[in-house]
Amino acid sequence: MSQKNHIYPSAPRITKEERVQLMGQKPFLVWFTGLSAAGKSTLANHLEVALHQKGYKTYLLDGDNLRIGLNRDLGFSQKDRDENIRRVGEVARLMMDAGLIVITAFISPMEKEREFLRKLIGADDFFEIHVDCPIEVCEARDPKGIYKKVRAGQIQNFTGIDSPYEVPSKLFLLVDTEKESLLESVNKIKQGLKSVLLSISNS
Repeated sequence: MSQKNHIYPSAPRITKEERVQLMGQKPFLVWFTGLSAAGKSTLANHLEVALHQKGYKTYLLDGDNLRIGLNRDLGFSQKDRDENIRRVGEVARLMMDAGLIVITAFISPMEKEREFLRKLIGADDFFEIHVDCPIEVCEARDPKGIYKKVRAGQIQNFTGIDSPYEVPSKLFLLVDTEKESLLESVNKIKQGLKSVLLSISNS
């Protein structure tokens, strides 16, 4: 008999609604997706700072940071990538249950991964932002030296080179970091989320 048959989730005494009321905000998830070096982490950090300065309670989940801790046992096969995203989604959902606004930066190259998250979190609380940038520009930036390692054959299954990236079809917003300055992109995101944040602050 499977061990799952012996798992009995308990209902917490304090509800999500009570936590949300105490936090004074409605939680949601902002999901930055795009190629390596497109600018996801930079934008995610600047957005969190902007929201934090306005008094919102936030938490940033970054792909590399989680891969040295929670997801350090995972590689880059498609199976491991799927599990990586699943774990992040579950962590984000728990943080939202606590009343936080969660911001993430993950390549998350496959449409099915992002659709899984949309269903897990709920479409009304999932804001997918595509950080668009040509692979040539990303490779020219190469702040971590990863593309050089890929070209040298030291890394396989790398998104945009020998592994596909599926452009989002249901995105909330697109930012173009080749043509837009950092300030322009951040302001664009803030403006896009304005109605959501206003509805939260007035709730």
